Amino acid sequence: MLTKFETKSNRVKGLSFHAKRPWILASLHSGVIQLWDYRMGTLIDRFDEHEGPVRGVHFHKSQPLFVSGGDDYKIKVWNYKTHRCLFTLLGHLDYIRTVQFHHEYPWIVSASDDQTIRIWNWQSRTCISVLTGHNHYVMCASFHPKDDLVVSASLDQTVRVWDIGALRKKTVSPADDLLRLSQMNADLFGGVDAIVKYVLEGHDRGVNWASFHPTLPLIVSGADDRQVKLWRMNETKAWEVDTLRGHMNNVSSVMFHAKQDIIVSNSEDKSIRVWDATKRTGLQTFRREHDRFWILAVHPEMNLLAAGHDSGMIVFKLERERPAFAVSGDSLFYAKDRFLRYYEISTQRDTQVIPIRRPGTASLNQSPRTLSYSPTENAVLICSDLDGGSYELYIIPKDSIGRSDFMQEAKRGTGGSAVFIARNRFAVLEKSTNQVLVKNLKNEVVKKGTLPIPTDAIFYAGTGNLLCRSEDKVVIFDLQQRLVLGDLQTPFVRYVVWSNDMESVALLSKHTIIIASKKLVHQCTLHETIRVKSGAWDDNGVFIYTTLNHIKYCLPNGDSGIIKTLDVPIYITKVTANIIFCLDRDGKNRIITIDATEYIFKLSLLRKKYDHVMSMIRNSQLCGQAMIAYLQQKGFPEVALHFVEDERIRFNLALESGNISVAVASATEINEKDQWYKLGVEALRQGNAGIVEFAYQKTKNFERLSFLYLITGNLDKLSKLMKIAEVKNNVMGQFHNALYLGDVKERVKILENAGHLPLAYITASVHGLHDVAERLAIELGDNLPSLPEGKTPKLLMPPTPVMCGGDWPLLRVMKGIFEGGLENGAKGAVDDEEDGEGVWGDELDLDVDGIQNGDVEDSMQDAEGAEENDEEGGWDVDDLELPPELDTPKISSNARSSAFATPTPGMPVNQIWSQKSSLAAEQAAAGSFDTAMRLLHRQLGIKNFAPLRSMFLDLFTGSHSYLRALSSSPVVSLAIERGWNESASPNVRGPPALVYDFSQLEEKLKAGYKATTTGKFTEALRVFLSILHTIPLVVVESRREVDEVKELIIIVKEYVLGLQMELKRREMRGDPTRQQELAAYFTHCNLQTPHLRLALLSAMSVCYKARNLATASNFARRLLETNPTVESQAKTARQVIQAAERNMTDETELNYDFRNPFVICGATYVPIYRGQKDVSCPYCTARFVPGQEGNICTVCDLAVIGADASGLLCSPSQVR
Repeated sequence: MLTKFETKSNRVKGLSFHAKRPWILASLHSGVIQLWDYRMGTLIDRFDEHEGPVRGVHFHKSQPLFVSGGDDYKIKVWNYKTHRCLFTLLGHLDYIRTVQFHHEYPWIVSASDDQTIRIWNWQSRTCISVLTGHNHYVMCASFHPKDDLVVSASLDQTVRVWDIGALRKKTVSPADDLLRLSQMNADLFGGVDAIVKYVLEGHDRGVNWASFHPTLPLIVSGADDRQVKLWRMNETKAWEVDTLRGHMNNVSSVMFHAKQDIIVSNSEDKSIRVWDATKRTGLQTFRREHDRFWILAVHPEMNLLAAGHDSGMIVFKLERERPAFAVSGDSLFYAKDRFLRYYEISTQRDTQVIPIRRPGTASLNQSPRTLSYSPTENAVLICSDLDGGSYELYIIPKDSIGRSDFMQEAKRGTGGSAVFIARNRFAVLEKSTNQVLVKNLKNEVVKKGTLPIPTDAIFYAGTGNLLCRSEDKVVIFDLQQRLVLGDLQTPFVRYVVWSNDMESVALLSKHTIIIASKKLVHQCTLHETIRVKSGAWDDNGVFIYTTLNHIKYCLPNGDSGIIKTLDVPIYITKVTANIIFCLDRDGKNRIITIDATEYIFKLSLLRKKYDHVMSMIRNSQLCGQAMIAYLQQKGFPEVALHFVEDERIRFNLALESGNISVAVASATEINEKDQWYKLGVEALRQGNAGIVEFAYQKTKNFERLSFLYLITGNLDKLSKLMKIAEVKNNVMGQFHNALYLGDVKERVKILENAGHLPLAYITASVHGLHDVAERLAIELGDNLPSLPEGKTPKLLMPPTPVMCGGDWPLLRVMKGIFEGGLENGAKGAVDDEEDGEGVWGDELDLDVDGIQNGDVEDSMQDAEGAEENDEEGGWDVDDLELPPELDTPKISSNARSSAFATPTPGMPVNQIWSQKSSLAAEQAAAGSFDTAMRLLHRQLGIKNFAPLRSMFLDLFTGSHSYLRALSSSPVVSLAIERGWNESASPNVRGPPALVYDFSQLEEKLKAGYKATTTGKFTEALRVFLSILHTIPLVVVESRREVDEVKELIIIVKEYVLGLQMELKRREMRGDPTRQQELAAYFTHCNLQTPHLRLALLSAMSVCYKARNLATASNFARRLLETNPTVESQAKTARQVIQAAERNMTDETELNYDFRNPFVICGATYVPIYRGQKDVSCPYCTARFVPGQEGNICTVCDLAVIGADASGLLCSPSQVR
């Protein structure tokens, strides 16, 4: 049994295959109907309107319908496209057991526990016949596949066959009125539309199932007497042929196989049994552990069955349908119908070679599984699963091909699989010992060898080599040298296909294809959602493969695509040019012609055969969204441009590839605001001022135009825009343009006209237009605004642009590989563009809010006339025309022949820094803060980065300088390198300059010492902490300096810990015991001698005052051992010792034993004596009690206590 699909659900009571699609309906005991795609293994839909179990379900042969019948006495007809129930048929008075559509007429037959069978017309939605006669539950009823018959099985121990010929006649020729009357009577009193033809009696218990043979006059039935009976019928009678015994419990369902001469039955004994219909013997039994079987379904056209059980269903095959075949050059050998056949690919001649019949075996799946061929010896090895795996060796005399009378006794042997590995040697796998036996053509063992991995199959891998397969791995094994040449982790490999040159291999699994080299170096993996069936390499090194429903290709880089959709699965034997030779499931040779253009085109792009690509673009019919998307994805938008007719897609591709001329043409065709805006943005990026202007004019974007004219220094057009704004009555636009032009009189005039007299007065006064100011002052009267005093006003003039007019300077670069060649192909393109130039000027329609161009011109001329009378002569605007004679952006002739493009930007320096360095400081300087933080976490266990934030920012800003080039251009950032000099190579980038160095830390250390000496403990603690925070971001050059940095960490850590305890002590006024302890611990920090003396003096004083004389005298002795230079300190110490000697006692007991060596916990400030467990900070090495593990270190405030860390990395010398 080959299980193809399995589901887990409630008990499955009804099943039905769709005739064409890979779908199956399962009706459940819970009342749900599930629709599954058994090929993809997915649940497509569920229908749950029935109340209670649904026992029967059936797909219509051609309509998108199915019918269901349940324990709610209802028959429902559903449309699976609209996902709803169309109508319900009511009439049965008890549970409905089965329902079925007629293959031709609009009928449904249903069987029910009300002891009747009903036939319904689903178009008129009426019951057209009731078949009565059974006197117990009717368990099933079904139509004959061809004749006008219905078979039913009942718990009254009979099977009945009904003739419904009269019903068909009535349907074909509708009755007249008189007949209709008698029909009504017949409906009421039981009519003669259906009559019992035969009653089959023979079962001793109730019959659960009966079904017709698809073609022969046979019936098979299964019953509660555990028997399966076979019946034959003719025109007049029906009789029992045989009884099949074997089931151990009620037989629930039994059917004939659609393709083979077998009967399949299942039962509540948890088994499915397969019987030979001619010999009437059992062939095979499949058992489940815990689940009783209830229903069977046979696919009407394919070799598929389904069975429903207590916890779901299975879709399965009884036998493999893949023909065994082997290809060698022009020859194809394959097994079909127990014959070995030969097919010559070039002439398409198909001949029978030798029979490979075996003595009859009483089980399935004995057909050949694999076939191996040795062309020089003309020998064929055929392997099958017979006897747990066996092979047969045939040597075919050259002249016997085509003579079917030739018989030969095969040389046989057992083995998991057998393949030829040389001209006259073949290898046989012995699974039990994991050995391979090498045999000659006489079937004698020549050599034995153990395989390197537990192997369940072997494949050919070149002369003398084997490809061994295990569950999750394949290896290539050289039998001669006993060496593993390559191995690869893979899903379970089913088939192995070598390329013609044996350089590449395709490993085919159930849903995966892995392409690898001959040494099993992985090249690419493809995943399919449905099963992979076969494959072959074409002449170009492309792998062509089939799934259940497609022929597909796989390029060497892993790109794949569909070539053709299949109706039925095929097995590819050979691919030549655009012809696929294949075998179908019936073992027939088929030839399929494919269109290889798409994958040849992609392969040419991949292999950079651009001349081939260009000829394909010109001559082939390549197109489609998928191809355009592929070209875009692979970075060839300029090639995609030549496939596209749709203007919008052309426009987007042109922008992407920077082809401004095509973009302009497409934008003109589309003529929408959005496209013109995008075109303006791209043209501005390229510096093509003419097209930017044109795009802004098309969208009437006057604000952007004003700014464009300002930055390009086009003051003439700026003044024209001011006039347009005046005509449009756009006061703000007028004022803007006047401001850009530096035209004060115009600004005063605009403000006055707008009614802003105070502003007009101030503007006129400040700019020295006294006559205008006086006139305005009279108008304002008392409301005269006051002017600022003591200020010297300056005229605000727009800056003169560096580039006046024209396009920005661009670097000349060579055209892309495609552009020159493609443009020559597009002959008409240049002419079109030239036509376009004239059109742009004419079509430009600056329709200013209902005023036509002519009106605008008139109003302008009036304005000019008025101004000419002015004393000052006014503005010279004679040439103003709207639309102005646009200088249509011309794509100059040399631009066509060699395009202009900006150079590709190099890699930014900070990116080079971040790629080259593994030092956290350099990563921070490069701006890669994330990387720096990751490094510090890995090296020092640092998790709290808040104290380092400002330092990161300082490092980043300190490694860059900023230059202002021009007033109108952005600031240019420059990377500053460490140790740069003029002789350095401009192409080699040095490391970044850093703002923190080791010498600064030494200065800080001295400042910390000084603050400690003077008793400024808070200040000292701040300095020492800043040293601790800076050290991770310092870089030194030599190994000696690295050691100094590590030493500095220890020194600073001791001071930080000591000062933290001293400050804590000073806060604890009310706890003298704790004060003494902290003072005592401070003396055990590793301090400089002057600081240690001060700490000892302090501790001595505290303990003496608290009458702890013994402890105080210990501090005094330690103080004297340091040889204090200050006499007063020594004198005090001696006096304390004398006082203590008179009374060597402590008034309070302290948690302090100076005789036992200890370290101090940095968080709880308690001693951790030698031998006690502790954890440490990975950065500052401060020690803590185990309970602090996982917290942030309280000494350095950076790292996590007890974290794993690799250690401080602060020098390039450590990396080398």
